[in-house]
Order: sequence, then C-alpha cells, then structure tokens
Amino acid sequence: MSLDGTYDRGNIFAKILRGEMPAARVFEDEHVYAFMDVFPQARGHTLVIPKHSQARNLLEEEPQVLSELILGVQRVTRAVRAALNPDGIVVTQYNGATAGQTIYHLHFHIIPRWEGQPLGRHAAGGMADPAELKVLAEQIAAKIA
Repeated sequence: MSLDGTYDRGNIFAKILRGEMPAARVFEDEHVYAFMDVFPQARGHTLVIPKHSQARNLLEEEPQVLSELILGVQRVTRAVRAALNPDGIVVTQYNGATAGQTIYHLHFHIIPRWEGQPLGRHAAGGMADPAELKVLAEQIAAKIA
C-alpha cells in the first residue's frame, strides 16, 4: 500500500480497540493503547497505538494526537526498560509498505535489545505464545509510572 489511501476500519488494530480481537494489554489511558506484538522481533516487543484516530500513518495524524501518542510511547518505553532491563531499546514507526508498514493504523514499535542477540524479522519466528505475552505484558504494566 502507498502512503495515501482510505482508513480500513477492519484492520486488526481497529478490531483490538473495539474489543473484537484479543490483545495482551500493557497499558491504556484515554489517548493510547499499548499491547504486546504477537509477531515479536525480540522478547518484550510492544506496540503503542492512538485510541481515537483513523490515521493510517504519521503523515496523516493531527498534532494533538501525536503529542499524546508520543507521551504514551515514552511512558511505555520507560516501563519496558524497567521491567526487562535491556541493553538498548529501538523505538520505530513505519509509513507505507515500502518502509515496512503492514498494519495501516498509526503505531509505534518498542523493541528491547540485548547485546549479542540478533533482532528477529517481523513474523519470521511465527506467532508468539499468548501465555508468554500475557506474562510479559503484566511485567511491563507493573512498571508503568
């Protein structure tokens, strides 16, 4: 998909927000929803999405929504660090298929990194164990300030 298009209300993140699909929830407030990536690139890979948005990517979003979203991303990133003690953390966001975007609902990836552990390819290792994701979500959620 290109950078332009129409928001698909049937995308997986929209379904998660409506409660139509399960997710291992890490954090939620009036602006953002954070949950574990079911196709993680590393242990603790977390996604943060805006709750009240139909932006497909960063370029389409309103500044006020971005402001609240990035504050949520920072808050969850701090919790990932406190819970999992990684050596580093990648915070990334993709815009368009060529850039690697696969779900067309604005979202950020928070990916913990440890020295000597290669970063996995998204979905290359298959779907993560839901029970393990739940445990990780609880560990991270316990560190939300």
